Amino acid sequence: MRIRQHVNPLAPYFQEFHGVVPAMPAGAEVELEIGCADAQFLFERAALDPTAIYVGCEIREDLVGLVNRRARRTGVPVHAVFCQAQLHLDAIFEPGRVARVFVNFPDPWFKKKHHERRMIDDVLATGIARAARPGAEIFVQSDVWAIALDAMSVFESDGRFVNAAGEWTFWRGGNPYGVRSWREQNAEETGLPVWRIMYRRAA
Repeated sequence: MRIRQHVNPLAPYFQEFHGVVPAMPAGAEVELEIGCADAQFLFERAALDPTAIYVGCEIREDLVGLVNRRARRTGVPVHAVFCQAQLHLDAIFEPGRVARVFVNFPDPWFKKKHHERRMIDDVLATGIARAARPGAEIFVQSDVWAIALDAMSVFESDGRFVNAAGEWTFWRGGNPYGVRSWREQNAEETGLPVWRIMYRRAA
């Protein structure tokens, strides 16, 4: 199947929520990956701990179908939701429901005229702040310096988040979650630098 690599998140169709909200039983820990693509990261997380619920937000509908078919076939608690994550986290999660949020290598939209399409902004931060429980971890990775710095600026300026490494400091402890997305694996194998930030939802 041919999957589109780029989708304009500002297109009118994506302003409304068209996804299906997965069941999230009370008491189950929920982890969220924003922009999950093929959800390789979440499938590996589920292999480590199948007692949690793993939800991936993805704007490319074909990928959502692929992820959910794989999850059904393998019987793992991974669920992809078709949505524009900046706008629709409120439609998917009750307040304080999420224990961890991952943003792995978001599309950099290099052209200046496309910068407004970049994912991490104040709107997304507000959605994360509502969905995340107190103490929840927010972990962002990018191999593009400008994207990592912009993400840090968004979270540093928002009092609902605390930098786990100290103010205006990148996370230097590597990836602490024991799994990697395909993009992270490729970056490390080809010697690309990876910038990481770790925040926690303030009480």
